[in-house]
Amino acid sequence: QVQLVESGGGLVQAGGSLRLSCVASGSVFSIVAMGWYRQAPGNERELVASITTSSGSTNYADSVKGRFTISRDNAKNTPSLQMNRLKPEDTAVYYCNIVAETSYRDWTNYWGQGTQVTVSS
Repeated sequence: QVQLVESGGGLVQAGGSLRLSCVASGSVFSIVAMGWYRQAPGNERELVASITTSSGSTNYADSVKGRFTISRDNAKNTPSLQMNRLKPEDTAVYYCNIVAETSYRDWTNYWGQGTQVTVSS
């Protein structure tokens, strides 16, 4: 069973930066997309950013455009997230996600346990 582990979260002042990384225990094949999601208390989990493996096309939540950058670590086959100009509303648990096509037109989502990001005002 593949497990994802996030790192890089922590406490930072507003305007600061953090970089989130993700490592996978075991190999994941046929990855089609990678991404980062977040969930704040009382809120649903939401997409922060994603990147496709075929074209490298990226997608960002409107609230993070221009501040966050998702990239793909080709060696590790996992995503990273550079977060700049952080705001208190970015405070949440951030989750690494990998989507793999495990059989024809059947996809599996892999999730990490999450890393806490807290932005103080």
